[in-house]
Amino acid sequence: MAYLDENFLLHSPTARRLFHEVAIDQPIIDYHCHLSPKEIATDHRWADLSEIWLRGDHYKWRLMRANGVNEDLITGDSSPREKFQAWAETVPFTLRNPIHHWTHLELRRYFDIDLMLGPDTADEIWDRANAKLAEADFSTHGLLKKFDVRVVGTTDDPADPLDDHAAIAASDLKTLVVPTFRPDKAFLVDRPEIMNAWLLKLEETSDTHIVHFSDLLEALQKRHDDFHRLGGRLSDHGLDRMPALHCSDEEAAMIFNKARTGTAATPEEKEKFSFYLMVYLGQLDAAKGWTKQLHLGTFRNTNTQMFDRLGPDSGFDTIGDTQQGAALVTYLDALARGGSMPKIVLYNLNPRDNYLFACMTGAFQDGTFPGKIQFGSGWWFLDQKNGMELQLDALSATGLLSRFVGMLTDSRSFLSFPRHEYFRRILCNIIGTEADREELPDDFDALAALIRAVCFGNARSHFGFDV
Repeated sequence: MAYLDENFLLHSPTARRLFHEVAIDQPIIDYHCHLSPKEIATDHRWADLSEIWLRGDHYKWRLMRANGVNEDLITGDSSPREKFQAWAETVPFTLRNPIHHWTHLELRRYFDIDLMLGPDTADEIWDRANAKLAEADFSTHGLLKKFDVRVVGTTDDPADPLDDHAAIAASDLKTLVVPTFRPDKAFLVDRPEIMNAWLLKLEETSDTHIVHFSDLLEALQKRHDDFHRLGGRLSDHGLDRMPALHCSDEEAAMIFNKARTGTAATPEEKEKFSFYLMVYLGQLDAAKGWTKQLHLGTFRNTNTQMFDRLGPDSGFDTIGDTQQGAALVTYLDALARGGSMPKIVLYNLNPRDNYLFACMTGAFQDGTFPGKIQFGSGWWFLDQKNGMELQLDALSATGLLSRFVGMLTDSRSFLSFPRHEYFRRILCNIIGTEADREELPDDFDALAALIRAVCFGNARSHFGFDV
């Protein structure tokens, strides 16, 4: 077997059969990503390989820094060709990092290039890939069609006008592109200078004059309604851990009023206000049949010097070690007691907490929808082979793998769709290898049904996408 051949990661006969006969043909629902709606609306084309491959990719940036590459060749003013050369010189050092797999899968699936990237092949790969980029169908719309992407769920601020989504909806693009409601800045009562600037934008997009706390809630509901009209069926929150301090209407209003006048909330006030908003937003999601995504367990922007220089999402985040369980129980229990539990996907970033999160889903299932509370796929530092296997094992041992909504890219790059293939190979290998060891029934039809469901069918049903 050659590296990355057709049986890559498939280590048993049934694993290979499941992938080649079942998984490989399943469409993609990329229900959570950070692709640009504007680039989809304008059917964007890329100037060169550096733009499409390196721009904004903090996964690669971290490895380049670890390899001793100067920041000017990563995020600085160096030319696109120079930045690509620095990446090409880094790739040979990425063995056993998932980036080595992804890099060469992307070269093959997008550019028909089966060379190993390195300093000696950089010129040829640069020229061949750029020639491919010039072809008529190499654009955002062309790539969505090429990979049979049926749904893309972007990540959007409620203060965003959603004009690009409206333009996409009015176009002839076959892929359903929907906004995801992520109201991070509504929680920043401890950073009133940021929150108040954001509220000015929210006032405009929601056509609401925001003076009182009730006005903020009204504006958020209006935007929630707007997202729904454009096909939005998911919300999302990125938190180190869930807030867990109960808060009355009066307390929430008082904290908001202080922030509105420029007085930062204390840590306790911030947590109370956040808990109030999270319960309110959970009620909005439940009322519309949405799914709430909770991304938990990261330490963000840890390198303050580089954060001040480059801003967020630049590769200076890490796995957190915050205690998750008690706060998550408090939040989920509040929704359940209030009769407003939406569908939920819990994403965990610290592998020590996999069984905590997986078991948590079982404690709050209510029998109203199959797989209503989900333990989400391995994400960020865990969206690699070992991380995916750990997540799948914890889910399988404590819940129903057959109801799992499967993989997503969580990516800013249109070159990331092979991550679905990567996940599907890993899934088929687990199921097929266990079947060949007689740890699962010798029933190919039953195994194939599970693979189809996890690759596509469960996500379509869970999120209510008519695709």
